[in-house]
Amino acid sequence: MIEVKFCPSADGKLLRFAVIAARYCGKWVFCKHRERDTLELPGGHVEPGETAEEAAARELREETGALSFAIRSVCVYSVTGKTRVNESGGESFGLLCAADILSFGVINSEIEKIILADALPENLTYPLIQPRLIAEICRRKIV
Repeated sequence: MIEVKFCPSADGKLLRFAVIAARYCGKWVFCKHRERDTLELPGGHVEPGETAEEAAARELREETGALSFAIRSVCVYSVTGKTRVNESGGESFGLLCAADILSFGVINSEIEKIILADALPENLTYPLIQPRLIAEICRRKIV
């Protein structure tokens, strides 16, 4: 079982990843990884020497090709339970961000393409996590 919790903040050293709920022209932006048939929100791991906020901006550029965007931190969230990126199942923390993309360039990552959607797609890479993240963004009326 996967448990997702939201909190206002956490020690920055605990933040292992950043996920971005991005919009372009009123549509949600999802990424299709080259090795998977599912869709996911842009995001990834925080690299050594990088803050979660810096990771969010970098991942948004790399995975969507975003050239011009406004991004903001929303909250910290945690996931407890085994996932593709957390084999131990222990609690891991990430930064949830929201972004408005104004223009795109070239995608420079493992992402094959981006998909623009009016609603949450059914074929999500993390179906027990990503809907909760989008719902939190909507609950906070950020989009």
